[in-house]
Amino acid sequence: MRRLRVVFFGTPDIAVATLEALLAGPHEVVGIVSQPDRGRGRGRKRSPSPVSEVALREALPLLRPEKVGDAETVAALDALRPDVGVVVAFGQFIPKRVRELPTEGYLINAHASLLPKYRGAAPIARAILDGEDETGISVMRVEKEMDAGAVALVAKTPVAEDENAAELTTRLAELAASAIGEALDQIAEGTVAWTEQDASKATLAAKIEKHDSVLDLRDPARALVARIHAVSPKPGGAVTLEAEGAEPVLLKISRASSQPATGEGAIPGTLDTSDGTAPLRIATGDGWLVPRVMQRPGGKPLEVADFLRGFEIPDGARLAIVPHPTEDEGDAS
Repeated sequence: MRRLRVVFFGTPDIAVATLEALLAGPHEVVGIVSQPDRGRGRGRKRSPSPVSEVALREALPLLRPEKVGDAETVAALDALRPDVGVVVAFGQFIPKRVRELPTEGYLINAHASLLPKYRGAAPIARAILDGEDETGISVMRVEKEMDAGAVALVAKTPVAEDENAAELTTRLAELAASAIGEALDQIAEGTVAWTEQDASKATLAAKIEKHDSVLDLRDPARALVARIHAVSPKPGGAVTLEAEGAEPVLLKISRASSQPATGEGAIPGTLDTSDGTAPLRIATGDGWLVPRVMQRPGGKPLEVADFLRGFEIPDGARLAIVPHPTEDEGDAS
């Protein structure tokens, strides 16, 4: 198998697992392209991206352009003489003159879904939100149309019942590293086979917005659990506690399970602390939502039993019924 010269495009933490795997060989990483240094953390101090930090650590050629298609960057990439490019969460549109610059004539990307489902910005969260029991990584060629390139290979994995978006992201990052390595080996051996996507089956995974975290307690409990895990650990599922004579309090739920309804169902939003199976249950449109981790404003996420020791629920309190805002309403809030 010939040894490929690889240029890597990536920026956040999720891209680091693939980069580290590439650095372990057998192919050669000849250069790295990442977003420019940005303000990060509470102090917004300018600092390198996680991928840039790896490049600096390894003393590899590092490009941090505002626009990857500018003449200076294209010339620098050309000088690296890459055979192929690997893209993982880079964060910029990559023009044709860069996509076709490697000697193989293309870049490859690991997308976190089973394409053509969930093209777009939030495939992991949307898969959890929709209650999918399986997701995975698709290694595809990078084309002008987002996530629409031909696919070389697919690696599948089940979605665990209580897995949140951050946990699944970590697992898929490791799976992407393995899948990219396998695809590069196939390219090097000349055995890679590209399969065009069936565009008629494509779905869009839109970016998660603030309004996606709102829990409409008239929904079934199982759907609410999926929504909570799709938006957790941040921002977490949002509910509003209301009690007579008190200001409403916004609470967050970042881990939950569900119980089926027994007997005559309670009104959605009703709180139950008397059941022996859980410290707190919330009535929904179908069944009980059972919070396992909760957070109040300014507080830390706590197991529900610990949360209730420091947060007394007033007599007669209940959770407000808040319909899902429309997309326009959510963007305006």
